[in-house]
Amino acid sequence: MDERWIKRFHPAPDAPARVIVLPHAGGAASAYFKLSAALHPALDAYTVQYPGRQERRHEPPLTDVRLLAAGVADALPADERPTLLFGHSMGALVAFELALLLERRGTPPHTLVASGRRGPSTYRDEWVHRRDPAGVAAELRKLNGTDPVFLQDPELFEMVLPALRADYRAVETYQCAPDTAVGCPLVAFVGDDDPKTTVEEARAWGRNTTGHFDLRIFPGGHFFVDDQVAEVTDALVALST
Repeated sequence: MDERWIKRFHPAPDAPARVIVLPHAGGAASAYFKLSAALHPALDAYTVQYPGRQERRHEPPLTDVRLLAAGVADALPADERPTLLFGHSMGALVAFELALLLERRGTPPHTLVASGRRGPSTYRDEWVHRRDPAGVAAELRKLNGTDPVFLQDPELFEMVLPALRADYRAVETYQCAPDTAVGCPLVAFVGDDDPKTTVEEARAWGRNTTGHFDLRIFPGGHFFVDDQVAEVTDALVALST
């Protein structure tokens, strides 16, 4: 296992399944510490740390969803247990490409959970990565998911801005054929008041699997995962069986 890419905050080697947690744009692995703790010991959580943040801040951030997925795929250790992929926001796209890659390698995931992100066949004219720093900060405030300290401290914000801009570029330039589909079950999670993803946009993920599709709606906005940890945990554990 490549520990640059994978953090195991709460190892659960005896759990019957593992879950790969793929963070949102600008997000570090530590953002999912609470979720990892809640999943223990039912699921063995492997939380991804993308280049360009925290202890990897000196590495150039990647600007391509498929390169992020390939990095994660190469970092994951072999494991005979069922593997659940959980990606939130940008992480949903990374999880989708990771699932496609794992299927091609002959190690398909048990289930793909695409959370807080519209299906790839939908479109919005969003170019946050081209905005000036004030414009990027305004986007983050709208989503209510970033520690206000980073937005209020110019030096801290300058530190995280390169990774943020790279992540937004990866998301906003991502394209795939409308009929691209995984073979595993796919479940979309969405907040009922998410400004970035409507319920119908989340439902569009059903076009991207030849397996079973389901949609789960949670109370909350874009970062409903932070407010609904217990409910999200219960859903992930149920999906792993």
